[in-house]
Order: sequence, then C-alpha cells, then structure tokens
Amino acid sequence: MRTCFYWILLGCVVPFWGNAQDNYEIQVYSSPTVAKGNTMVELHSNFTFDGSKQVKNGVLPTNHVLHETIETTHGWTPWFETGFYIFNTIGDDGRTTYVGSHIRPRVMAPTEWKWPVGVSLSLEAGYQKREYSEDDWTLEIRPIIDKQLGKLYLSFNPTFDKSFHGVNKNLGYVFSPNVKAAYNVTKVIAGGFEYYGSVGPLNHFLPYQSQEQQLFAAIDLDWSRDWEFNVGYGWGFTQNTENAIFKVILGYRFH
Repeated sequence: MRTCFYWILLGCVVPFWGNAQDNYEIQVYSSPTVAKGNTMVELHSNFTFDGSKQVKNGVLPTNHVLHETIETTHGWTPWFETGFYIFNTIGDDGRTTYVGSHIRPRVMAPTEWKWPVGVSLSLEAGYQKREYSEDDWTLEIRPIIDKQLGKLYLSFNPTFDKSFHGVNKNLGYVFSPNVKAAYNVTKVIAGGFEYYGSVGPLNHFLPYQSQEQQLFAAIDLDWSRDWEFNVGYGWGFTQNTENAIFKVILGYRFH
C-alpha cells in the first residue's frame, strides 16, 4: 500500500493551478481525510465587518461582504480524498455573484504507520474571477501536521501559495503559515485560537505592515461524529489584513 500511496502523493505535486483561502474558506486543517465511501458537505460562511473600501489592484472592496462557500469532499480510500469548492460572494454595488471553483486532492499518512503525529498533504487548485482576487490562477500546497495531547489539540499548516496569473505571478512561492490550538473544555466544546498569516516570498519576506497577520478566537462543537461546527471572530494586525471577520463552518458527513 505504501507504493500506491507514494505514487498518488507524487501525482498530487504536479503543478495544479489554485488559490489561497482569500477569506472564502477560513480554516486550519486537521490531518485525517474523509473515510472511504463517505462524503462530507460543508458550508463556509463569513462576514467582513471591516474590510477594504476601495478597488485595489482591480479587486472590488470587501467591506460588509458575505462569503458563502460550498465544499464537498469524498473519501476514495482510507488515506485519499478529493474536495470541490464553489465560492460565492454577497454584497451591494454589484458584488453578489459566483466567484469561482477549486478542486483539492489530499493524502494522509495511513494510521497503520503509527507515526507520532498526524500528517497529510493537501493541494488546492482552481480559478477565481479577477474582480474578487488579485490572482485568478494559483496553486496552494498545504502540508498538515497535528497532534492531540490530552485535552489540547495542535495543528500546523505551513502553506505555500503560488500565483500563475495575476498581480503576484512573479513573486514565487509565498509562505502562508496557519496554526490552531484548541482545548477541550468539555466533551462537546473546545475553545482556542487560529492564526492565519502570509509573510511573503520564501526568498524575501515582506515588511511587517505589508504582511497578512490575522488571529481568530474560535469554538468547535463536537456533539456528533457526523456533524462539524466551528465559529470564530478574527482581528487583523497589519495594514494589509482585513479586520473584524465573523466566520461559521457547518458540515455534515454522509455515509
């Protein structure tokens, strides 16, 4: 099985075109893939209370915009899944529309390998309309490393974004680390923080105020193995980061 796993992993690294989260899907990934034969459907919703208020680099303002993303993920094997996204935006002044779609294959290290941490690799590929993203064709490479330590859960996603067409096409690979720390207050409720950053190309990090630095206080509810619920409120800490975002993720797993 390891040989098959390596071949799929190699196939995933072939350069897809995709896009970074761009506040359509605000989530730090955990390492497990959807179980074989199961399908997970999620609705990612977020509202920007304090975003950009003018057109910048051809991108419409994000202030007081609601993003609605539908994500459908199917598990093909115990360690391989494929996700598909439909991005939508809702706002005044002609900002309500279908924005784009992504496809996301992901593989994880099988549990029988008994690694000390969970490990998986996600690639997200697709297109977004130029009016809603500085780059319409890009690639996201997202390694995922996580660990449950008693009541404490930790996840690290050292993400790399590459634009193939748009404003940032000549930047190379941009380092965008995501981190989550959550503590199980009860068997159902976990509270913690999620960090989302984008610091610039690997060979030349941007000045701090030109980076994206965002922190969310978040709550996860785990009342059923078939349901997923995450809610959070985020703040931006640099001039280049959108501020005051409220997000909700609601998902259901079909067997």
